[in-house]
Amino acid sequence: MHGIHITDIEAAINHWRQRHPSPDGVRLSPEVRALAPVYARLIHAGAQEVNPASLSAAAMQAWLGWYETQPDTPCIAICSTSQGDAQCKGCGRSFGEVQQWLELSPVHKRAVWRRIVAEGTALRFTRYAERAK
Repeated sequence: MHGIHITDIEAAINHWRQRHPSPDGVRLSPEVRALAPVYARLIHAGAQEVNPASLSAAAMQAWLGWYETQPDTPCIAICSTSQGDAQCKGCGRSFGEVQQWLELSPVHKRAVWRRIVAEGTALRFTRYAERAK
């Protein structure tokens, strides 16, 4: 089971704060109000991830709303898994992740994105970084 990383919660909060700014500096949008307790619990516990099943329906909807604004696939159309590589040199995903991408949940996709960004070895992050934008 994959969790939602704290950086994704923070990015979602910032997305909704920009999209629906507070009219008076005090009131929060419904999306931020739903995500703020999740973020606070992570900070208080010193945790990096939250179990998606523990999110309220409103918090999950707010996170999914942010998720929809993110690029879906890390593919840069330089796929080496088709040549037999276990891990794609272009995007950094495993053969299984490339094959099953459409079936993966949003939470699982974000976990893959976090891993390949942290590794930073795929062509998407090196020679072809400008192409991936």
